[in-house]
Amino acid sequence: MVDVNEFLKNDEPLPSAPDERGTADDSTELDIQKAVVESLAEDKVKMELEFSELKKKVEELTAENAAISKERDAAASETESLRMELARLRGEMDRMGAALAANAEGKLSTQVTLLERDVDLPDRFEGEMRDHVIEAVREARNKAEECGRVRCAQVLEAVLVANEPTGNLEAHRAALTKLFADNQNILSGPVLEELQKLGIFHKNGENYLLPDEIIKRTY
Repeated sequence: MVDVNEFLKNDEPLPSAPDERGTADDSTELDIQKAVVESLAEDKVKMELEFSELKKKVEELTAENAAISKERDAAASETESLRMELARLRGEMDRMGAALAANAEGKLSTQVTLLERDVDLPDRFEGEMRDHVIEAVREARNKAEECGRVRCAQVLEAVLVANEPTGNLEAHRAALTKLFADNQNILSGPVLEELQKLGIFHKNGENYLLPDEIIKRTY
């Protein structure tokens, strides 16, 4: 049995009852820690998702960059090929130009003059002889094609391409044809007068020519 007086004499405190408030504080702290942990866990999950998405994006960008690099290399290679082809064509053009210049200055010039002729045989109208020569070249081209003279036909075609007719010969031929047609192909007085104005002969010696013969002999 404890002596109360002896206990008081020793100045020792009496035993106290358990503090219920301390127990409540511990519980609250645990709840807070739990909430923090759960929040951190959620944040971790979100960060992992974001990291995964960023990693995927990086991989996509890396693949795109590789494709772009490949296309750039291919474009650079094609550009270089085109540059080399351009240089080759420029060289060919320079050589052809030099050859043409040399030919143009020589006796065998490719610059064919179609109408070098005697001055005593002048044009009766502008472009008459030029058109006659071009027609003759065209007929020769057609004949060469029919006969299978391929190279000859090619040369004559090249001359035709470089020399366009004036069209005046064809116009005069058409006008004369119309004159005869309007007069029923009869060499009447007015027709003969018109032929005389044009300097067109209608007789071969003492014989009168037919309208078709006059056209053929004249144009």
